[in-house]
This record gives sequence, C-alpha cells and structure tokens, in this order.
Amino acid sequence: MRALTRDGGEARFVGGAVRNALLGEDVGDVDIATPLVPDEVTRRLEAAGLGVVPTGIAHGTVTAISSRKPFEVTTLRRDVSTDGRRATVAFTADWSEDAARRDFTMNALYADTEGTIFDYNSGLADLKARRVRFVGDPPTRIREDYLRILRLFRFHAWYGKGAMDAAALTAAIEGRSGLKTLSGERVQKELLRLLEAKNPAPAIFTLISSGIMSEILPDNLQLARLQALIALDAKNHSTPDGILRLAALLPDDAKAARSLASQLKLSNADKDRLIEALDTDPRINASMRPREARSVLYRMGKCCFRDQLMLRWASAGRGANDPRWRSLFKHVNAWTKPEFPLNGRDAMTAGLEEGPNLGVVLRGLEQEWLDSDFALDRRALLKRLKETIRRPRA
Repeated sequence: MRALTRDGGEARFVGGAVRNALLGEDVGDVDIATPLVPDEVTRRLEAAGLGVVPTGIAHGTVTAISSRKPFEVTTLRRDVSTDGRRATVAFTADWSEDAARRDFTMNALYADTEGTIFDYNSGLADLKARRVRFVGDPPTRIREDYLRILRLFRFHAWYGKGAMDAAALTAAIEGRSGLKTLSGERVQKELLRLLEAKNPAPAIFTLISSGIMSEILPDNLQLARLQALIALDAKNHSTPDGILRLAALLPDDAKAARSLASQLKLSNADKDRLIEALDTDPRINASMRPREARSVLYRMGKCCFRDQLMLRWASAGRGANDPRWRSLFKHVNAWTKPEFPLNGRDAMTAGLEEGPNLGVVLRGLEQEWLDSDFALDRRALLKRLKETIRRPRA
C-alpha cells in the first residue's frame, strides 16, 4: 500500500477482506483497488522491490508479491458491455463507478490503511443485518453474469441470516435458464463453495424448490441425506467437504455421477472420488467388525471407505444414533495402511522368474497376509513364498 500511495496515488482494500474483517471472521485473499492504471501500478511496485505478475492485464489486474504472499491489485473499472458470462471493461478514476459494477453491497466496501470505510451502496447496513443484496437492479446484475445466481445462494449460505432478499430471489428464479450458458468449471466452483458453508441446507432447499437447481443438477436429489451429513459434520467437528456433500445430495447412481462430473468439469481426482463414493459397498455398515473394516480399508483405500461410511451413516435415519457408527468412524480415521512386506525382488531372489506368474504368487501371498489381519511378518511370508515355489504344479 505504501508503494502504491507514496507518490500521490490512492489505494484501498476491497471486497472479501474488508467484509470478513468487519464480521470478525478469517481473512483469506487480500484485494486492492486503485485508480492507477496497470503500467503505473507495475512501475511503483517494482520500484519498491516487490514482485509483480501480470495476471489479468485485460481486466486491469496485476498480482503483487510481498513476503511470498500474493495481493491482487486492480484498476478501478466500469462495465462497457456484458453478455451474461463475461464483461468488457474500461478503466475509471471514479470509486462509485467501480462499486456499482460489483455484485453485492457487502462486497462493495472499501477501506484505507487507517481503517476508514468507504460505502457507496449501503453495504455496511446490509452487512450488519446479514442481508445479501445486489448492487443496483437485481435482474440487470444477473443478466450481466448468470453466475451471480449461484453466488447469491453461496453468499447467503456463508454470510446471510433469515430469509433471502426477496428481490434478489425473484430475479434469480426469473433468470435461472441463463445458468445453462455458463461453463462447467464456473458452476462447479460456486456449487462446491456453497456446499462448503457451515450449513448450506436452507440455501440448497430454496435452490431445489424454486426450480433453479434443476438447471445444473439431476432430479431426485437427496436433501435429507445432505442434512444428516451436515449434522454429522457438526457432531464430529469435521471440516465441510464439498465433494462429499455433493455425493450426499446426488442419487445413488455412479453412472449419473460420472455424467455430472464431466458436465461440471471436475478434476480427475474429484471425478473418481465422487463416482467411488456413490458406488456403495454393502459391507460398510454399523455392524462391521474392525477386522473386516481393515481388510476392506486396505483394498478400497481410506478416502473412499470414509466417504462411503459417511454416506451410509447419513442414510441410516434413526439408526444413525447407533454408537457403532462413531466407533467405526474413529477406527477409520486412526487407521494407517500397512505396507506389504514382500516385493518382486524378494520373489526373484527366492527363485521365481520375472513374468505374470510372479505377480500371481505375490498377490496370493498378499491375500494370505490380509486374511491374517496383517499378522504374518516378513519372515513368515518369505517362508510361505519358498513353500509356494517348491510346491509342484498341478
């Protein structure tokens, strides 16, 4: 901030950092707004010895690096044209014009380094009331970028209180068909962030009952299971997990999950996790013994097992109070996958030739080790290996 303002420039913190600081909540990314154009911003930052990355010059944004921490610095802007997905902007020196193009009043607050707040749209009053309200005319703001429909629900879930702003909700319902024009990546990001709120269930219920959710997700959503999972997260002090909560909301259909994952452009890791979570293994239940759990854990993997466990637990209805669920949950969290004591080199040293048979023998011994509940040690397994090699073939 000193680098930007040293020679008469002006700069203010803006958006989420200001909002969260005023709410007394954790501040993540820190964004800065300034009337200075990007070339001048770059010159001043470099003169002060700070790193500069031209991350979004077309939209007036450069990223300053200070003590390895990034700060986005964006020139004040006004919209020239919009098409429902992106905007063409022009630079301005008018703070009120910059505030007018922001989505919600609580996100259009600015602060200088002395802590003075600059509010052009009654954002402070809305923030105090926990009211998520569009800047300006709601239908107009939504037509500028249809992603603002999902952002409305996401921000209400994270920061709102009470009923959703009526004008905003009406505009969202009327503009819901525009969601189909958005890229899967943008929809995915907002949907997962919504699901990561402490309790997104009321917002999800409104999305479903208003017909908005049908624009982005399949029918037959399991809101009751999602609500149960949210309650379990609270009881277990678990960090909200967007992918797991999405799985809880979806029907138990791995094929449909695969199609949705492609539609939302999920990463390969998230796609696999979503599909595997919904590919239910019937062995995972409250009566599962620790020994069986360890065997399934070893083959399935801890993440997949835990995801399926949480979905089964959340689907248990009144049975969710069975203490065996919590016991199994604790057992899984504490479990560390053991390493099979043998490898291919051991098999070849013992006399097996490299080839398909080597893998068959090792997999058989691994299953014996698994059946022993991992009790067979390396010495015992090497003995079994030698016995297997000496055993005449049928």
